Parts: sequence; structure tokens; C-alpha cells
Amino acid sequence: MDKKIFDQYKKMMRFVATMLIVALTTTIFIYFWKDNYNAGIVLPFHYKGYWLVGAFYIFFFVLFIYIYGGMGYGYLKSTNIVFSQVLSLLCANVLIYLETVLLSAKFVDILPMIGMTVIQVVIITVYSFCMDMLFKKLFPPHKITVLYQEYDPSDMLRKVKTRRDRYRIKDVVSVDREWSELVNIIDNSQAIMIYDVHSELRNKIVKYCYEKDVRLYITPKISDVLIRSSENIHLFDTPLLLLRNNGLRFEDRLLKRLLDIIVSLAVIVVTSPIMLIIAFAIKAYDSGPVFFKQKRCTLDGKVFEIHKFRSMIVDAEKEGISVPASEKDPRITPVGNIIRATRLDELPQIFDILSGNMSLVGPRPERIEHVEKYTKDIPEFAYRLKVKGGLTGYAQIFGKYNTTAYDKLKLDLMYIQNYSILLDLKLILMTVKIIFMKESTEGFDEKQIVEIQSREK
Repeated sequence: MDKKIFDQYKKMMRFVATMLIVALTTTIFIYFWKDNYNAGIVLPFHYKGYWLVGAFYIFFFVLFIYIYGGMGYGYLKSTNIVFSQVLSLLCANVLIYLETVLLSAKFVDILPMIGMTVIQVVIITVYSFCMDMLFKKLFPPHKITVLYQEYDPSDMLRKVKTRRDRYRIKDVVSVDREWSELVNIIDNSQAIMIYDVHSELRNKIVKYCYEKDVRLYITPKISDVLIRSSENIHLFDTPLLLLRNNGLRFEDRLLKRLLDIIVSLAVIVVTSPIMLIIAFAIKAYDSGPVFFKQKRCTLDGKVFEIHKFRSMIVDAEKEGISVPASEKDPRITPVGNIIRATRLDELPQIFDILSGNMSLVGPRPERIEHVEKYTKDIPEFAYRLKVKGGLTGYAQIFGKYNTTAYDKLKLDLMYIQNYSILLDLKLILMTVKIIFMKESTEGFDEKQIVEIQSREK
């Protein structure tokens, strides 16, 4: 069968594959729940009652699979899918256990639930790797031709090559040539990737690819991100797009602040013992200060002092020059390696959130000198200051520690322009997954550090 025909049904196949694993894990759950918990609830269920409990279980499992991206067969790496589905399973099992406790009006034996979870995890792991192999066979990597103009595409090519399961770079071509040559290149390509081509020519390529049914990938410009979030206006027979461009609405800011207060108080109560242990470990290692404080910029350029657990040696930047952390940075202490890898060094910022200096979700607050420098190089960087800085956010979840300022800006604008309280809740839950993903904490390589230091001087 033609690959294009398969592509048309790819989303449907992802959905069917996900529903099969949901059905399988739910069947295992009902079997265990009926044998180990049903008799102990206040009003035991019979027949149709099992379907009701199963429906609750399906709701919880599917909800978290959606949040954590567990439906990404043929899109995400197999390990990512397994991790997403196992995390979703754990969340669903915890919630259904708590529901069982409520139905039983007492705490019930957790061992059957643990045994059930182990069996489900094994099945999910095997199933996900089998589905990954099937999708790779049905949907082999796209052979793409990268089109670029004046900007060096090397960094983008490096990123594309990390996903050889999805893409194969057939050719890298400059668009500074005759249109007839470009047409010939496009016609002989399975897919096209446009990397930072000027708007006039880019629009021409987009229209041609659309006309010829050629798969097209585009790295968006700032204006693209803003326009994507616009509202359709139909007042007359010419369509209009409305961009309000005024940050968050009053009701959004109010709900966001309430969420910040409630969640930060809960996190402080739950993590207090962990924070005390970390503080003791840092102090015991070198007797230096427990906290690292630094001035950062937030909403409308306001400056505040951010707090983190110190993860580096004392006076790591004593020369006054910002030096980003690299892989295996000798300045990071043994305690620092652990708390940075698990993101526990960020915990004290919960107090910054409670005080109102930060929000749970938002663009990462940058150092004053970085804001000044980035804004000079990229004037649009100031757009991030339309909302309060956050502990987590789009750039923190979908980017990496070493993601460029320009790419972070685009990710942050995607958040600002598409804000909703539900998006905040989703990003908070997704942060749990990101904490355990090593690539999200990837440090700068030597080339990036040299470039940053040269800008600082």
C-alpha cells in the first residue's frame, strides 16, 4: 500500500493502538478489583457495577495518557511512550485506590494493587515496544530536503539527526537560486523543511507545496506564533484575524494567582521534610550558604530576587561573568549533581511563588544582563515580560536547559498567546514527567558556552 495512504490513517491507528492497551489494562484492573476489593466496599457491586468502576478507571487512565503524551506511537521515542503510559498508569491506579478507600470507608490492603501495577507495567512495556516496531515498519522515516537562506542550518540539522527514527536528511539546499531549480528540487523530494527563509519566498514555497501535496515542515517566525493564536472575526465577507496583544485578561490573572497560592502552600507542606534534608546536605558538604540568590526579571521588567538551593561551589561566578553549566561541570558539587538532575534545586522558588514574585507557570525569569543582551539581539525577547515569570512553562517542558534564546522565546509566546487555566494545569502535571527526563537538563556544549561568554564580555 502507498505510504501516503498509510499517512492518512496514522492518527486513527494511534488511537486504536492506545485504546487496545487501555482495554487490556482495564480488564486486568477489573479482575483484580473484583477479587480483592469489591467485597470490602460498603455496598458491593454486582455485574453492571464492575462496568461503572471500569469506566472511572478508563477515564483516569485516558486523561493522564492525553496529558503525558502516551498516544504518540510513531511520533515519540518508544522509551518516552513507555514512560508516559507507565506514569499515566500510576496516576490512574493511585486515584482508583483512593476511590476504593472512600467506597470501603477504610484503608484497604494495597498489596493487590501493587501486584496488579507490576503486571500492567510489564504488559505496557512489551506492548509499546511492539507497537513502536510496527509503526516504524508502516511509517519509515521521511526523507526531507532542508531549504535555508542566510542563516546557518547546522544547529537545526543536528537536532533533526537525533530523530533518525522519524527523519532522514536527503539534501540541504540554499534557496538562493532560480525558482525553476527550486521547483525541480521540491518535485523530487518526499518532504521539505523550510529553515528561516524570508517571508516572500517562503510563502511562494508554501503555496507550491500545498498545490503539489508535498509534506512541509516550517520553523516558525515570531509573527507566525502570534498569528496562530488569533481569533477569527466574521463581520463581513472578508475574513479578519484579531490579535488582542494585551497579555492575560483580569479574570485569567485572578484565577492564575489563586492557583499559585493553593498549589504553593500544598507543595510547601508536602516537601518541607525534603527541603530540610537538602539544606542539611548542602551545609554539611562545604559549610557554605544553603541558598543561591540572584536578581531576575519578571512581569513588565520588574526585578526580584529568585531563590534556589545552591548546587555549585561557593563563588562559582566570582569573576562576574555568567558561565552556564556544561555537561560534567566541575563547579557542580556532588549534592548539586543530585538536586539538579531531579530539579529539587528549584524547590525554594515555591516561596517566591507564594509571595507573588513568580507564578507556577510562565516564561523562565532571566537574569537582568541576559534580558538586556537578548533584547538587544532579539528585540521581541521583551514580549516574554507580558506575563509573570514561572517555575515551569512551555520552554521548560518542550525545550532544554541549552535551548537557544530565540527558540525559548517562540515557545514562551506559544504559552502566552494560548493561555488558559486548563493549560496551566496540564503544564503543571507534565512537569512531573519532565523532571525524570535527562535530556531536558542537558547542559551547554563547549561551542555554546564560548558564544555566550563572548557575548557577556
